[in-house]
Amino acid sequence: MTSIATSPPALQPREDRPALEVSGLTISSADRVLVNDLRFRIERGERVGLIGESGSGKSLTSLAVMGLLPETLTAQGSVRIDGDDRNLVGLGEAQSAKLRGRNMAMVFQEPMTALNPLMRVGQQIAEAMTIHGTQPNRPSAERRAVELLADVGLPSPAETAKAFPHQLSGGQRQRVVLAIALANDPALLVCDEPTTALDVTVQKQVLDLVLKTVSMRDTGLLFITHDLAVVGETCERVLVMNKGSVVEEGPIDRVFTRPEHPYTRGLLAASDLDATDDAGRLFTVSTAASYVPGRSVARMARKEPESVTSAPVEAPAAPTKVVKAENITKQYSRGRTSLFAPAPTVDALKGVSFQIETGQRFGIVGESGSGKSTLLRILSGLDEPTSGTIDVVGRRLNGARKADLAELRRNLQIVFQDPMGSLNPRMRVGDIIAEPLLNAANLQSGVAMGKKERRELVAEMVAAVGLPLDSVDRFPHQFSGGQRQRISIARALVCRPRILVADEPVSALDVSVRAQVLNLLADLVEEYNLTLIFVSHDLHVVRYLCDHVAVMRHGEIVEQGATKDIYENPRSDYTRSLIAAKPTIRHTQEMQ
Repeated sequence: MTSIATSPPALQPREDRPALEVSGLTISSADRVLVNDLRFRIERGERVGLIGESGSGKSLTSLAVMGLLPETLTAQGSVRIDGDDRNLVGLGEAQSAKLRGRNMAMVFQEPMTALNPLMRVGQQIAEAMTIHGTQPNRPSAERRAVELLADVGLPSPAETAKAFPHQLSGGQRQRVVLAIALANDPALLVCDEPTTALDVTVQKQVLDLVLKTVSMRDTGLLFITHDLAVVGETCERVLVMNKGSVVEEGPIDRVFTRPEHPYTRGLLAASDLDATDDAGRLFTVSTAASYVPGRSVARMARKEPESVTSAPVEAPAAPTKVVKAENITKQYSRGRTSLFAPAPTVDALKGVSFQIETGQRFGIVGESGSGKSTLLRILSGLDEPTSGTIDVVGRRLNGARKADLAELRRNLQIVFQDPMGSLNPRMRVGDIIAEPLLNAANLQSGVAMGKKERRELVAEMVAAVGLPLDSVDRFPHQFSGGQRQRISIARALVCRPRILVADEPVSALDVSVRAQVLNLLADLVEEYNLTLIFVSHDLHVVRYLCDHVAVMRHGEIVEQGATKDIYENPRSDYTRSLIAAKPTIRHTQEMQ
């Protein structure tokens, strides 16, 4: 291990001192306490998880450990790294900077925010070493950077060192950030949601890499996440935070199988997509009293969907198949790379065929680049296929007329992944939900609604998605992420569509909020006799919500059929890899 030239003489031998010691840490804003009297210790080589929902204080804790708290917050207590006598709380930026990158390092959730887009990645790794003087000169640091790129499993490390961040994939960029973090052999590595934005197979690769590198270097690990299954497969010990305090801590095998605090039990229950309550719905934090960790709970059989004509608003008789796609292809042209060569093409979809029955809950699963988003745009009438045919609610979308697209809008609505990106921040929630009702073309009756009718229908939808009635007078920023997703669902359903498309609607939500939104979707699909098209990279989420699934890879459907059959007996190696790559809380409990 590299010695620390600037360390005070009072240091203990490295093997006898903790990687991190936090005592009495309290973080406050001008009007309230955000983190209260936090105390924990991480030994060299120990892997500790810090879990909790948004707002629990996890990220503030990581910033305090790194000496990066914003000036608007005040901190008390002590944070000491690698046995150093200096207290990071109130140490000052100049002294804290000497410890960051040398004694401690951090891997953030989004690697592009941590990398300089104008510097080659090899130079960025070398810079971390030259700043702290752990290499004698720049050429030596650049050679060591190539070795580090090889250590984190990047192919052709010498060539990768010359690449800019935008030329690498998300998983590759996260590996580069890990290489920078480990460049100076820190005593402590802090990982703040490092795999949330990654596909499941890439997530597994990065997690395996983190485990390997911290074990080889005897580095203490503080792993911060809202995903309990990830912590279960990565850490030995766990701290559970709620509202700024640690409510439970202990070894993974005890906390995940015999939780002592109701909040811990609630998080475990909400994370377990294989367990349902007596009503056949996922457990949430508030309904977790009867949850027993690791016990299989039989799912309540869902009722078969009724005919669409029995929906609350009468609609014309529908064809049995509401969506029919035959041999859909889609090609995109890239920019020219040569003056004389033709522009290269990208095959986003390659002969995709499938059918969706009325009332079916149809899942589309695949990683980034699989073609899910392209297929979704074509299904929604936002793009046309290069070849093949697609019919939605009996209308051919190829070369569709304006009247055909208007009917499509009446019958198909979308809920997007990021609700804030689809909600107007300057409009009140009531106006956002009512906006589709202002256009008579969006309504099945084709007749415009009066103000009173709109107000009554908005109130009905607000109640249906579980929001208080006074929500209509508030703005989107006044709600949590899960509440904003409920607003998006209410807006999508206010015109009574027959098809609801949900595009990764829970991937950015905490586990407890995820369970609530999935239960809400299940309830609304049954109540309004909807046909659901659910797009996700997570086959475990699709398993709960959908009865049929299509697995996509590289623009093709590699496997499709009943969700239960595909999950329990996958025929494709790729499907098997998707199932195996995603950690689950049930798997973690069974391992203990």
